[in-house]
Order: sequence, then C-alpha cells, then structure tokens
Amino acid sequence: MTIAPVPNDVIYTVGLYGWRKRCLYFLLLLFLVTMIVNLALTVWIIKVMNLSTVRGGMGNLQLSQDGIRLEGFSEFLLPLYVKEIRSRRDSALVLRSERNVTLNVRNSQGHLTGQLTGRTLWKAQCRRLEVRSRADGQPLFSADADEIRIGTRTFTVTGSEGAVFRHSVETPLIQSSASEELKLESPTRTLTMGAPRGVEVTSAHGALTVGGRKDLQLQSTEGEIILDAATVRLASLPLGVFAPEPPGRASPPPPPAGQATYEVCVCPSGKLYLSPAASSSTCQAVSNICLWS
Repeated sequence: MTIAPVPNDVIYTVGLYGWRKRCLYFLLLLFLVTMIVNLALTVWIIKVMNLSTVRGGMGNLQLSQDGIRLEGFSEFLLPLYVKEIRSRRDSALVLRSERNVTLNVRNSQGHLTGQLTGRTLWKAQCRRLEVRSRADGQPLFSADADEIRIGTRTFTVTGSEGAVFRHSVETPLIQSSASEELKLESPTRTLTMGAPRGVEVTSAHGALTVGGRKDLQLQSTEGEIILDAATVRLASLPLGVFAPEPPGRASPPPPPAGQATYEVCVCPSGKLYLSPAASSSTCQAVSNICLWS
C-alpha cells in the first residue's frame, strides 16, 4: 500500500475571518458598553438612594430586625400596612396629608373593626374609645354606645357660650372658677334639679339669682323650706285694699298719717299680698287680691 504525498500548496487555516470576525468584535464591544452602563447606573442608584452597609439602610430609611426606621419627612403615595408606628422619645409623631388621614383597623378576617379619619373634622368609629393619662395610665375619657365617662378631677368648659346639654346631666358638683359666674339656664324648656338627698345651691361671695318666665316652685315633699338670712325681702308684692268689717264688729284703726307700714298676708290659695298695718291684723280672706288670684 502506497500513500500519496500531500501537495505543499494546500494550507488549512483555523479562526474567524470576514463578517464573522466583525460580528464577534461588535458583540464584545456591546457587552463592554452594557457592563459600563450598568456599573454607572448602579453607582448612581447607590449615590442617589444613599445606600450604606454601615447604617443598614438607605438614606433616612434604616432596616433592622425590629422593623424600619425613618428619619425626617417621608411621603407615601399608596396605602401603608404596618403593625406599629412610633416616634422617637424626644420628638412628636406627625401625620400630614393634603386631603385626609385615615387609620383603619381590621381583624384576621379582614373586616373593619375601627377607623380614625378626618380632615377638618375627625371621626372615630369603634366599639369603645378611651383616652388614658400618660403618667399613670388612668382613663381620662371613655365613650361607647351606652355612656360617656370623664375621669378627670375637673371638667372645664372654656367656651364663651358655656356647655349645651340636650338631655339630662348627672354630676355631684357644678362649680365655676373663682373669678367667673355660674349660670344654669334653659332658654326654651324647664330647668329641673333633683337629688335623692337634697339639692344645695351656694354662692360664697356673691349674689344668688333664681328667675323664670312663668311660675317658680319650691317644693319639699317631706321636709321644710327654710329662708335663713339677715334680711328677707319680698319685692313687688301687690297691695290689698282693706275692706271695713260688717256692722257690729270693731274694725282696726287706720295707721297714722305718713306711716308706711304694712303686714304680709297669705290668701287661702297661698298668694302673698300687703295690707295696711294696724294695731290688729288687717288680713282678710275676702280681700280683692285673694278673690281675683
């Protein structure tokens, strides 16, 4: 067996040439440019977001095992779902919105159990609302569907018009400050004060005025009504006309001229009137005041 020799003019070359070589260089250049752009964008994002491995977060946002911590102002464009929002001990927590702020509380089934919302008027919807003291945790204000309870020692109303109650009020003491007047008024209805063991109205350093458009009744079902004062004045009592007694009964002589002395008489109906005073009583059950009362 013989082997034919290979001609010397036949040469086999290995590699990429022509358009394949140009495509390979273009792809390598494209990958290099993409890597440089990505690296530049990464550095730019780290710079803009202020990412730091030392503080464990980015900028004012710090990540920890307990949650996240924000410093300064933060803006949320979509709803925020968190378990607890708490400020630092030496600063206040401020929630600000251009429209309104709404805080919702939901149970495990997703049903709404509490809501706090408001813009110019704040509204709270819950079963029971409580405001507690920061010092000892005692309830200062609580409200539910049945009652509203104020736990402070003093409830002060600073409005110029005072406090308006649509229905009854139960309290052991109503008192004004030392430099202010206390006024209880019912403009269109009846003002009633009652207590199982008595009602005490006291004015320590000023006058006490009780007035009404119609009848004013002082009633005691089991005890007495006592007017205890150095001077008791019954102003604007009508003056009765003394009628002479029938013949055979001596009538009291008239009072001396220029003496304005009268006695207070009581009609069978309870009405009071004045009668000219004399040596004996001039009160008459058939007086014109009693007949027309």
